[in-house]
Amino acid sequence: MTDPLILVLDEGTTSTRAMLFTPAGEPVGAAQRELRQYYPRAGWVEHDAGEIWEKTLACAREMVEKAGGAGRIAAIGITNQRETTVAWDRESGEPLAHALVWQDRRTAAFCAELREAGHEEAVRGKTGLLLDPYFSATKMRWLLDNEPAVAEAARDGRLAFGTMESWLVFKLTGGADRTDAGNASRTLLLPLAEPDWDEGLCELFGVPRAALPEVTDNAGMFGETLPDLFGSAIPICGLAGDQQSATIGQGCLSPGDTKATYGTGAFILANKGAEIPHSDHRLLGTVLHQLGGRRHYALEGSVFVAGSLIQWLRDSLGLIERAPDSEALARSVPDNGGVVVIPALSGLGAPRWLPEARGLISGLSFATGKAHIVRAALEAMAHQTYDLAGAFAADGAAWSALNLDGGMSANDWMAQDIANLLGLPAIRPDFVETTALGAAMLAALGAGLHPTLEAAAEAMIGGERRFDPDMAEKEREWRLAAWRKALAAV
Repeated sequence: MTDPLILVLDEGTTSTRAMLFTPAGEPVGAAQRELRQYYPRAGWVEHDAGEIWEKTLACAREMVEKAGGAGRIAAIGITNQRETTVAWDRESGEPLAHALVWQDRRTAAFCAELREAGHEEAVRGKTGLLLDPYFSATKMRWLLDNEPAVAEAARDGRLAFGTMESWLVFKLTGGADRTDAGNASRTLLLPLAEPDWDEGLCELFGVPRAALPEVTDNAGMFGETLPDLFGSAIPICGLAGDQQSATIGQGCLSPGDTKATYGTGAFILANKGAEIPHSDHRLLGTVLHQLGGRRHYALEGSVFVAGSLIQWLRDSLGLIERAPDSEALARSVPDNGGVVVIPALSGLGAPRWLPEARGLISGLSFATGKAHIVRAALEAMAHQTYDLAGAFAADGAAWSALNLDGGMSANDWMAQDIANLLGLPAIRPDFVETTALGAAMLAALGAGLHPTLEAAAEAMIGGERRFDPDMAEKEREWRLAAWRKALAAV
């Protein structure tokens, strides 16, 4: 008898993918489509949710065909770019405006107004989050205030607000309206200690409670796909935001386990178990997963610009032809030549939270070549990680090692540089696409292919490579001093 397969829909910021996994965690196929990003003004970032649906469906159909038909697929798992906000019409099933991407900063003034009115501490105490444009609630409010079709749908009771997994579940099932607790915890509308949306928070942000989806577990039965999409119905059994999914895919299932994902942005999560996290150093508390109604939490540091910096060097500055070229260039020079890159192209995230900050390249001279700038850009990943390590330690969550994943972590030079600057081992799995693997683990759990998440981890997670620090203390101090000096100028 042929083993069943798990289909994962991985909804990223720059692309959408569908991947097939066996119940042993082996990847057996992948399809990918690039997504267009819209930048109507400085600091504004949008997606076309209709394009995302069409390309996700195309990738999924390609993998269903590769599997030999829908009957071969036991379950679908969905993982998604978090905070990105979609408004759609529940009756027509069509988007009402462009989706506002997590990187979008247009609501900075509204966040500042709420802070000045004294609301941040109460909001942070309930949700674990700060008042920042990053999160979904202020994006929802902006859409209501500025998109007439969204406001009209709200008045008529047709409006649905959701993050990307909600949008895909709705389209796949023909109307199911669900979000998992982890994604819901990124909206500013879900208290960490409460099972459902908070009426007071909805009122504060001006978001109609009726437009929000049902909050569910991360594994279970969330609906079946419409039979005509893939030839027969397939159950949807796993949902998770990309960073929670990567944490699960790294096997960081015990309190203290910490992972760092280097994708479009960089996101570090430390497992806090059943303890609701609290930070005095501007880190975030978030739901890691909810299973059987019981929540596990994480402490999180979010960096807005990581892989997108390398993409910018390639597409806007033309310093590299392909992202992997950055490693060879970094190795081609003995040091950064005095160059420091502050990658605040869409503001600075944790632990500073400066939405209006802008990027900076300092230390340029006639001796500077493109290799120095590219190397300094990669070094910025280690520096941002170092700054977060200090905040985690100050919050009582010091790291003993750091588990790396995400597309950027395939760069051996960068992985070693992170270990060097931290003075800690950096551990990278042989299969770095742990976001998709985590969604596969949740779907396998929800479909009954594995009895527990721990059993799924044991069966599905493979080998790893370790990078031990080998940087001289004098060089580390020189690097840190140069970074702090450049950062002070932002």
